[in-house]
Amino acid sequence: MISMIVSGISRLVMIIVIFQLSGCYYLQAARGQMEILRKREPIDEVVAADGTSAELIEQLSVVAEARQFSIDVLGLPDNDSYRSYADLERDYVVWNIVAVPEFSLTPKRWCYPVAGCVSYRGYFSPDSARRKADSLRSKGYDVAFGGVTAYSTLGKFSDPVLNTMMHWGDADLVSVIFHELAHQLLYVKNDSGFNESFATAVEEFGMERWLESRRQADELANWRERRALRTRFSALVADARTDLGEIYETDVIDDEKRRLKRERLLVLADDANTLFADSESIAPAWLADELNNARLASTTLYHGRLPEFRMLLAQCDNDLPCFYDEARRLADE
Repeated sequence: MISMIVSGISRLVMIIVIFQLSGCYYLQAARGQMEILRKREPIDEVVAADGTSAELIEQLSVVAEARQFSIDVLGLPDNDSYRSYADLERDYVVWNIVAVPEFSLTPKRWCYPVAGCVSYRGYFSPDSARRKADSLRSKGYDVAFGGVTAYSTLGKFSDPVLNTMMHWGDADLVSVIFHELAHQLLYVKNDSGFNESFATAVEEFGMERWLESRRQADELANWRERRALRTRFSALVADARTDLGEIYETDVIDDEKRRLKRERLLVLADDANTLFADSESIAPAWLADELNNARLASTTLYHGRLPEFRMLLAQCDNDLPCFYDEARRLADE
């Protein structure tokens, strides 16, 4: 483990030196990643430590079981990711920004050396993220800004489980691990919609098998209900996007477009709040704020192509090697 940490930090030191020539954004990203690498500890050592709480020991035991399950049953990468734990001593690991023009549904994209072009910008400092968000708003963008509790380097480093993830229940914790490992299995540069929908499909299938294997019938029923709720919510967002797209193409003055946009987003907010009020699930936090194009784009990234991947999995009779092969074929098209 020590050699793995030294190797990872050595590579990162080289990256920092290079990125010092490229601007402050990459420098803060490299420093943030170094903090994560420096603070990670093997899970078995954390569990054995005298000061570790019983609650954390139980959570990390679930992580270890899920990690092995991800290899044995789901065919996800067998590497050092999620075999260590890092306490960052804060509530979020990064703060993400999504920005979309006022009369558009296409998010602004940022390009990175490893991830390619994606529809978000992440900062390890909330103040830096807020300044960037304010700058984008001043240029007329709709902006979504918020803290993120999970973080992945797509397997470029050995990602640890973070303290920011420990506020969730076991099902949410395990599902995120499956999701992030799916990115390591298949990731298409410059296509956030493909990547997130594929990983969500793997996450869904994995959770079905995980909860079934543990004979957690009540948890499985609850998880299926939440999945169905997310599907209905995604349908509401898709309908709103269709209507907004038509509004933005309408040949009327901008003030009229703003009025029509505002009215349609208010309808979406009302419909979504009604949907969640009739269930035991908690509504997404961003529904409490004023809706805009960026908040819709954030949701669409994870579910825009999900029906396509669900159908692909069904066509493979739920055989994961077949599904992965077909997904790779789609990625190559």
